[in-house]
Amino acid sequence: MIRLNRRAILGGAATLLAAPLARPALAQSGLADRPIRIIVPYNAGGITDVISRGVAVGLQATLGQPVVVENRAGANGTVGTLAAARATPDGTTITMGITDTFAINRSTFPNLPYNDETDFAPISMVTRVPFALMIGAHRREITDYASFVREARREAGRLSHASWGVGSSSHLAFEFVARAQGFEKLHVPFAAQAPGMQAVAAGQVDSMMLPVGGAESLARDNRARIVALAHANRIDLTPGVPTLAELGVPLSTGLWLALYAPARTPPAIIARLNEAVRTGMRHETTQAVFRQQAGVAEPSTPDELAAFARAERTQWAQLVREKNIRVEA
Repeated sequence: MIRLNRRAILGGAATLLAAPLARPALAQSGLADRPIRIIVPYNAGGITDVISRGVAVGLQATLGQPVVVENRAGANGTVGTLAAARATPDGTTITMGITDTFAINRSTFPNLPYNDETDFAPISMVTRVPFALMIGAHRREITDYASFVREARREAGRLSHASWGVGSSSHLAFEFVARAQGFEKLHVPFAAQAPGMQAVAAGQVDSMMLPVGGAESLARDNRARIVALAHANRIDLTPGVPTLAELGVPLSTGLWLALYAPARTPPAIIARLNEAVRTGMRHETTQAVFRQQAGVAEPSTPDELAAFARAERTQWAQLVREKNIRVEA
């Protein structure tokens, strides 16, 4: 298995930047022949950043023009997503949308500063990655899912769990497990995935629900244990780890990632970007990044992405209402 860390991804991008770029005919699509920005609305080091950098390598190779990633974090992705919505609709600024920014935030933020449907033009789905339930290595008494539930019930609200924000997909997934198993917990929200992971690895927080690639990287270094997967099936990246469904919890969820342009981006540009995404996701570096995160390339048409996102908004809105979760303004 090829393993790439963020430095390797950046190195691949740098190699492409240094090489002479082939210049395919872009004029007929209206796509400007200048660098393309992918706004990532989260900090560097998390899965949205890692996947975006992998996708950028493939896009750059396909389009023959520089593709750069710009991290603009804040308020569970709303800061960067709003910046993308306000960008000039010429195809040179796009954003990596995720479950949180394009399905959940509209239900948890009372005054969301962007409209995830009318302010954006869908380009393509990118990938979906399953969540894993990770326990810090400092909790030596928790060796599997059964002992996790036992200790969580025994501690009655003291077992802590990290997330990348109140109302985030990470928070809601853990909330579902806690309610299903009948235990209270202590929620410790962070501004992004990476700080939450680091807190668990350092023994400051006990657990976290996060994309399986990040959890596996800590488990590989013996800084955490994965006790369950929120996925329909077991996966090769974490051999021997059972699914929550096997353990009696009907939860199969994770993070989906998709590319969007600002609304009013011309259809010809959307079509060219969609074509470039489809081709670029076959790039060796991009494929390796997906494998490391237990994801596969899932390109779609813009209409397919729009329909999928609408269904996701409905599903998550129901869960948010049931759990009565709101982000304070």
